[in-house]
Amino acid sequence: MKQKRIFVCAECGGISPRWQGQCPHCGAWNCLQEKAAPKKSGSSRPGVASAPLHAFRNPVPISEYSEQNATPYSSGLSALDRILGKGLMPGGAILMAGNPGIGKSTLLLQLAGSVGAMGHSALYVSAEESLGQVQARAKRLGLLSDKLLALSTTRLEDVLSIFDSPDCPEIMVVDSVQTLSSEGIDGMPGTVSQVRAVSTSLIERAKETGTTLVLVGHVTKDGQIAGPKLLEHMVDTVLSLEGDRQHLFRILRVMKNRFGPCHELLVFEMLSSGMQVVDDPSTFFLQDRDPHLSGTSLVMAADGQRPFAVEIQALVSKSFLAIPRRTALGFDANRLHLLLAVLEKRLHLNLSQVDIYAKIGGGMRMTDPGLDAGIVAAVLSSFYDKPLPEAAVVWGEIDLNGQVRPVSSHDIRMKQAQRLGYGPIVAPYAEGSGVRTIAELQNRLFGGGRK
Repeated sequence: MKQKRIFVCAECGGISPRWQGQCPHCGAWNCLQEKAAPKKSGSSRPGVASAPLHAFRNPVPISEYSEQNATPYSSGLSALDRILGKGLMPGGAILMAGNPGIGKSTLLLQLAGSVGAMGHSALYVSAEESLGQVQARAKRLGLLSDKLLALSTTRLEDVLSIFDSPDCPEIMVVDSVQTLSSEGIDGMPGTVSQVRAVSTSLIERAKETGTTLVLVGHVTKDGQIAGPKLLEHMVDTVLSLEGDRQHLFRILRVMKNRFGPCHELLVFEMLSSGMQVVDDPSTFFLQDRDPHLSGTSLVMAADGQRPFAVEIQALVSKSFLAIPRRTALGFDANRLHLLLAVLEKRLHLNLSQVDIYAKIGGGMRMTDPGLDAGIVAAVLSSFYDKPLPEAAVVWGEIDLNGQVRPVSSHDIRMKQAQRLGYGPIVAPYAEGSGVRTIAELQNRLFGGGRK
């Protein structure tokens, strides 16, 4: 018999019986690829049971349902337990993504090691490294233990067989989901069809057995998680490990969490002994800041419910170019262009003959709208060559009319600034020193302009 052919979308993984110029599922153009249709078997997917063991085929009153073994257990890292909710949930699926070399494998090996040290069984599955490489990292981190098991394979079937063994681990780390492949699915590892089949099989089997599953995900060049968007919808928690590999700190963000708070973050410092939690990151990013220099400002930023102080640096220098240069590091360059246009319009400053460079100190990258006031303060400080008051802290969003608008987590920022002893506090609705426009901000910090 002639083998049936299908057309699979390279963008969303949708299946079409015939070729079309546009995918009928996601609307992308010229993305359908011809493949052989998979052979039918007793199960809808290889290695997957017809229905999860915990599934109920008949509706039940939600008030009478009682799930067993749903008590979370500690990961051994109290700070990680806090941002996850109450710890690791049996049967929960966690996806961690990040740039290459950012420290995902190191952090998750530490997680598996700390869980094993607390008496739980942990398995680290590596599809990218050999057992020798995993052992060398575990030895460097001081994590060698009989409770920490390791497996090196790229076959999904090898991993699924572990769920059927009597020694099924309580937590399983799979590094990474893009490098595993199923024998029953056509295509190379990392393709949409392979990622969807691998992740679906692992998540369903983890929920059947009550194993906590942690998947490592690759990212694209623009920072998005590689593979189908379905992967982020299927898991219970999505974590993103960010930072600059040239700096020591890393930020772990909670992008999605069904068991606890969302948009939380945790700051780590990369050391030779592994990732160490920064207990109080309030002033960690200032890095021996000299408040007597011009062109710097202190901003009380907030990411989720965690406030911390960051330094904004700016340099305004005479330009010898026909088009002055504008450079922004750590935030969107278009944001700098917008704020400079507001300064020229509302404060009547001539910035057309100067180059302007601005960055966030410590190698951070942020999108907090409260940084606007800090960027403006740093640019004005460098433009007037006049430092801000030594302990001054600012925050606020600048609109196109030059007004300083309040931002989220205002009370949290205020309490943290007062706890650290900063003052004056220049922000919208700040008691005694609140500002409404950038003209008031300039008068408050510089007395109206130049010396």
